[in-house]
Amino acid sequence: MRRIESVYRHVLYEILDRHSRDFLFKQKALSSKCGISISTVNYALKPLEQMNAIEKKPMGFRVLAPKKILYYWASIRKLRKDIVYQTRVHMPVNEMEKSLSPVVFTAYSAYKFLFNDTPADYSEVWAYGDESVSERFEKKEGRPNLIILRMDDDLKSFKSTPIAQIFVDLWNTGTWYADDFVKALEVKINGVLE
Repeated sequence: MRRIESVYRHVLYEILDRHSRDFLFKQKALSSKCGISISTVNYALKPLEQMNAIEKKPMGFRVLAPKKILYYWASIRKLRKDIVYQTRVHMPVNEMEKSLSPVVFTAYSAYKFLFNDTPADYSEVWAYGDESVSERFEKKEGRPNLIILRMDDDLKSFKSTPIAQIFVDLWNTGTWYADDFVKALEVKINGVLE
């Protein structure tokens, strides 16, 4: 994941997960949280300002349109570049999920665990972790249904996968049932933003 994406993740986490009604942010605080330079934070904010998703202030910025940030992030996310391991596993999804600790689930599994619901049946498990998963799930031929993405240090700082991260990952998975999950998550996001 590109370093600028951690800025979007933190901003949207405050709004969507922590239900912050104060849409004011400071670049210096984001720089510290994300472990990146202030110039990188400003670089990440530039397109958001151009599309009127944020308004720059003397000591920070105000989020005007959180959904614009979410959709922008989803449109630039390069999910496939972060794949560190993938294989075909011949077992039910829930058994795969139980066998995968310790990982940070995203996409379908993360939605299921966060909301205790699934808008559609799914047959893939996406998670953040490392290649050590190959010790439990050897490489097999066939369409991969276990996909492990590179874990970044910033993501480790969250107790669970942020809602925005789940959304942008679902947006980029490319399965027919991802649309059902995206639509259901949009309804939940709209409920938070109302």
